[in-house]
Amino acid sequence: MNKKTLDQFKKEISRELTENIVPFWIGRTLDESYGGFVGRITHDSRIEPEAPKGLILNSRILWTFSALYRYFKNSDYLRIAQRAFEYLIKKFQDRDFGGYYWMLDYRGEPLNDKKKIYGQAFMIYALSEYSMAIEDQSIVDMARDLFRLIETKSHDDEYGGYFESYNRDWTLSKDLRLSDKDMDEKKSMNTHLHMMEAYTNLYRIWKSDEVKIALKSLIEIFLTRIIDPQLNCFRLFFDEKWTSKTNMISFGHDIEGGWLLIEAAEVLGDPEIIKSVKARVIQMATAVEAYGLDKDGGLQYEGSPEGPIDTDKHWWPQAEAVVGFLNSYQISKEEHFLNIAYRSWKYIEKYIVDQKNGEWIWRVTKEGKPVTSDYKVSEWKGPYHNARACMEIINRLDVLLLG
Repeated sequence: MNKKTLDQFKKEISRELTENIVPFWIGRTLDESYGGFVGRITHDSRIEPEAPKGLILNSRILWTFSALYRYFKNSDYLRIAQRAFEYLIKKFQDRDFGGYYWMLDYRGEPLNDKKKIYGQAFMIYALSEYSMAIEDQSIVDMARDLFRLIETKSHDDEYGGYFESYNRDWTLSKDLRLSDKDMDEKKSMNTHLHMMEAYTNLYRIWKSDEVKIALKSLIEIFLTRIIDPQLNCFRLFFDEKWTSKTNMISFGHDIEGGWLLIEAAEVLGDPEIIKSVKARVIQMATAVEAYGLDKDGGLQYEGSPEGPIDTDKHWWPQAEAVVGFLNSYQISKEEHFLNIAYRSWKYIEKYIVDQKNGEWIWRVTKEGKPVTSDYKVSEWKGPYHNARACMEIINRLDVLLLG
């Protein structure tokens, strides 16, 4: 791919970020009646004013606008990050038992007071990013305290890793599922992936042996427990002894997890781990290309060892595909990975970007038809995947353009 095409690629991504994604979140999601941000917006941009407000949505808004401010130094972005931070601390923080509630009602009262470790991880991820945006040691201290709480309450000292979900008082929950579609098991790939992501960001701001040991352990868990060495994909659910409980494959997590693993290894700074991770990531990207990537450039949702099962194309795997295949090209210098990344972006541009109502469509069918029953904004759909992907792509293309 020549530099002219790379430069055009970068311009298209920059325009999408600054002229579509960011204006949507600033212009349409602020809850001026009850504070913070609205909980849900429908496919056709109708606000549901009494929808619940989720920890994942709000922590992802904090991460996204902190990262945007660090990148662009736009005071409007900092204002949104500050709004998200203040609402999270005022409404989601549990001052009696520590940690953050999973869900609030529209007025900001606890609706689900569980401490799901996935959600606590996103708070560490977001607080770490916010601390870098405003350069405030007190935010670092908050992230540090939450890290220590998780390590004390959730870490499995016998078999390694972290248990999934706790009641408000940090007793282990009877229902460990992250969502209704997940398995009720002690450990999951998804929680560990975002724990690793969070601890990577935390180690950037707090170079302690505590975080270094925990981050290294998480990377090793992926290399030895979570990645299937024959299928080159993530196993998804486990008991406490790391016995795999399903053969389902999440193509989006496989391609996202690849670049997050490399980021974690590079921040950790261990040359041998970096080498091991890079080899694994290329194997996983090759498997995603072979079994998950559709001929139109879209990434199908789920499969099994026999092939794709859920052929819909959700917004977030498409975003992660561009970053993941671009990352694979940077590691391997195999041109076809770069071409896949560009094709994936073109798929997004054609089918996923909502040209009428703004932002991105949650999912489309295999044929590219939007599923209009899905939300534009919800407890699970925020600005994190697509805005982060845009920033990652711009940075990586800058490196290639300078090369």
